[in-house]
Amino acid sequence: MRTHYPRTAHLPWSPGATADDVRVCGPSALEGCEVVVTEKLDGENTTLYADGLHARSLDSGHHPSRAWVKGLQGRVGPDIPAGWRVCGENLYARHSLAYEDLDSWFYGFSVWDGGHCLDWDGTVAFLARLGIPVPRVLWRGVYDERALRRLRVDTTRQEGYVVRTAAGFRREDFGRYVAKWVRVGHVRTDSHWMYAPVVPNGLGAAAPLWAVRSGAEPDAAALSAALGTTDLPGPDRDLVAEVAARLDGAGRGGEDRLEGVLAAALHRAPRAALAARLAAGPLGMRTARRVADLVGLHPVLRRPHPDAERRAGLVRLAAAADLGVLHTLAAVLPDAEDGDGDGHGHGSTAAERAEQVEWSALYAQDAGLLDADPLGALREGLRGALGALPRDAADRCWAEARAAFARGGLSTAEEAVAATWRWRDADSFPRLIQLCGPSGSGKSTFARGLEGVAAYVALDDLRAARGERADQRANPQVLREGLDRLDRALAAGGTVVWDATSLTEAQRGLAGAVARRRNALVTRVVVLVEEAELVRRNAARPHPVPQAVLAAQLRRFSPPYPGSAHRTWYVGAAGGVEDTAGALGPPGSPGTGTTGADVTYTGPADTALAYTGPASAGIPDAGRPDSGIGDTAIEDAGSAGAGTTGACPAGPHGTGENV
Repeated sequence: MRTHYPRTAHLPWSPGATADDVRVCGPSALEGCEVVVTEKLDGENTTLYADGLHARSLDSGHHPSRAWVKGLQGRVGPDIPAGWRVCGENLYARHSLAYEDLDSWFYGFSVWDGGHCLDWDGTVAFLARLGIPVPRVLWRGVYDERALRRLRVDTTRQEGYVVRTAAGFRREDFGRYVAKWVRVGHVRTDSHWMYAPVVPNGLGAAAPLWAVRSGAEPDAAALSAALGTTDLPGPDRDLVAEVAARLDGAGRGGEDRLEGVLAAALHRAPRAALAARLAAGPLGMRTARRVADLVGLHPVLRRPHPDAERRAGLVRLAAAADLGVLHTLAAVLPDAEDGDGDGHGHGSTAAERAEQVEWSALYAQDAGLLDADPLGALREGLRGALGALPRDAADRCWAEARAAFARGGLSTAEEAVAATWRWRDADSFPRLIQLCGPSGSGKSTFARGLEGVAAYVALDDLRAARGERADQRANPQVLREGLDRLDRALAAGGTVVWDATSLTEAQRGLAGAVARRRNALVTRVVVLVEEAELVRRNAARPHPVPQAVLAAQLRRFSPPYPGSAHRTWYVGAAGGVEDTAGALGPPGSPGTGTTGADVTYTGPADTALAYTGPASAGIPDAGRPDSGIGDTAIEDAGSAGAGTTGACPAGPHGTGENV
């Protein structure tokens, strides 16, 4: 059934209201409600359904400006449930305002399930899965007329704004919960736009990304330009197109599709450098590190693994990446042994490696792990039961439940709730915050800002106490002293920071073994900063490391994957937490709960990424990096230095590194 979009009433102070317009009268129904204020866009109101679309008029006919949005509907329509509709603005044709940097020619602003309008957060999430952007949010908070009246609108570039309740509502209540402010004389053309030549609005740099999210054929060159990666090895257009087609067949859209396409386009770039580069661009930290994780992990599926361990290993991989996307990449991208892959064919033939991927996919399908969020039901059930716990306790319970699920020890949320009773007291275990990143990335600055830290163990400080913090000749002795201090601090309880570069899984495992022995909750803080910025920061430090040392660190840096610790925080160049993995709670500060870490979370919701090692251990085996899907640890398939343990002794200014 087709449904006409309701008329939106003008706010009492809207200067653009005419005699024919509807105005909000009397006390606002929005009083006391949380509201969202979005930019009002100057386009054509359009509604998309699973099987078609229409403009504001239900009998709207063909117009050249509607051709593009019809193509969009053809791509996203299959993902709109029957009886649902997406309402938004078709911005292909220029009306009164000329746009030059749109993310897309269609922006969604409401999603309807029959007569019910979804809440704002649900609307944004649903549209994101379709690859449709939403208008810019100008303000959000409890309705405050004075604050709304103070909003400044550039009427030369903005038509106005729309106020709606953040909660969902019924269609009959639309007039009570949605209103608009429109500039004076918002129609400023001599003739109606439909009777003038169609002049397309301009698209911005992010438009190629949104096109991929919405199911369009990838433009590899445009994607490289949008991401600023034109200096990296060029993508193979045919490979990228094949990956996109397979992802479409697997039902992947939105961010999942974009991540897979970008991993295909950038699969030859070093993972750590790629993550830092992308995080500094328009993608943001979450998508950036997930793309890089796909690049690093897909070769793992080409290796032989004992069938008895395969399901557990696949569950662990599902903690780090979308298995449907991962198998697609492993099946399509060039193989190392054919001269263009990861360099780890392990002596097998190309046919044998392809067979491993197919066999792995069958196992994953049989285990129900090829869905986009195969562990969502387990996570949501545990969140509903334990979400009110202190954050440390809730996250520990989630990590242990994931570990038990991987082992086959439980299969339902009810079983997970019952099995995690011993972790519900956050004071019953110590906490380790382990910093990971090259020198100058901002690890220490971040950690020194945390509140509630009981002990701080920094290897640089221990070297300085011996006479010279840059002298790494005594690394073995410094490391032993640091690990002894860490052990004593964890035994005393509370939160302990381990400040070292911790570049590889083997190095991280040294402190991890101590944490495991002391039954600590482990949080890894991964700091991702581009090389040029690291060089600049290092030069300005009071104690810079030699350039050769920094270069060696960058070559060796293999960031931990989600699932290699109970939880992971990702810190960007600005110094704040921009993404998390392994947290049970809803979006918010990833602070350590009982310790009250003073950090700010700016990323989206967690997607079931958590520690998946043994239930009785804090982190996976430190002695088995690069062990693949059958073991507890996951290391880069092509990481330099995998398997190296301990400190790297060198001269006072050699290439040794702080572990």
